[in-house]
Amino acid sequence: MSYLTLSLALIFVVIPLVLSKVLKLELEKDTIIASIRSIIQLLIVGYLLQYVFNAENPIYILLMVLLMIAAATQNARRKGRSIQGITWKLILTFVIVEVLTQGILLGLSITPATPQYIIPISGMIIGNSMVLSILFLNRFTSEVEDHEDETELILSLGGTPKQAIHRQLIASIKASTIPTIESQKTIGLVQLPGMMSGQIIAGADPVQAVQFQLLILFLLLTTAVVTSILLGYLSYPTLFNERMQLEKSRMNE
Repeated sequence: MSYLTLSLALIFVVIPLVLSKVLKLELEKDTIIASIRSIIQLLIVGYLLQYVFNAENPIYILLMVLLMIAAATQNARRKGRSIQGITWKLILTFVIVEVLTQGILLGLSITPATPQYIIPISGMIIGNSMVLSILFLNRFTSEVEDHEDETELILSLGGTPKQAIHRQLIASIKASTIPTIESQKTIGLVQLPGMMSGQIIAGADPVQAVQFQLLILFLLLTTAVVTSILLGYLSYPTLFNERMQLEKSRMNE
């Protein structure tokens, strides 16, 4: 695809802009900003990856992964501002998920230890983990606020913080992982995954593309569950003070 051909694809940006203007949705500014940012960011990443792939230096791979984790943390932490120490909790979660999944992939020689595999797959892992973190934090804070009286009742009857928050925690973990599980039920029937479609367009054997896509799907399933569980069990203790009381002011921020 040439830059000229790519420029013609801007029609898919013009269409929502026109509809937004006609229907007075007031989405023009956000659409333009999002489009410009995506163009700039992806072009920069493209040239950067070209350099990293050619260099094949482990330090550059590590720096790219750390950059992904930093960006994901910055984006996800906004949903968990009411949770003390949410920044380091997110960083720890992303690091553990990345090390666990890449450790299995590389340790069992499922994928080669090259930048062309490590960086894109790490992007999928960390990106999915970020989305799951946002879903979990959004649901968890709402659950805690909505069931505040129930939590305090259990505490007043001698229950531990873990017992008091258990239902909200489990409900939040399940709610955040459901989209990933449900999307996998209809994969191939309702939609063809992006990576698989990209490989087929690039000329890869469809069966090989399916096999690699299945690897990614199973990988993201583990990422979803591990992310929600880790973040949940790291977060809930900080909602209580040393007297095992729910910190109301912190949850209402």
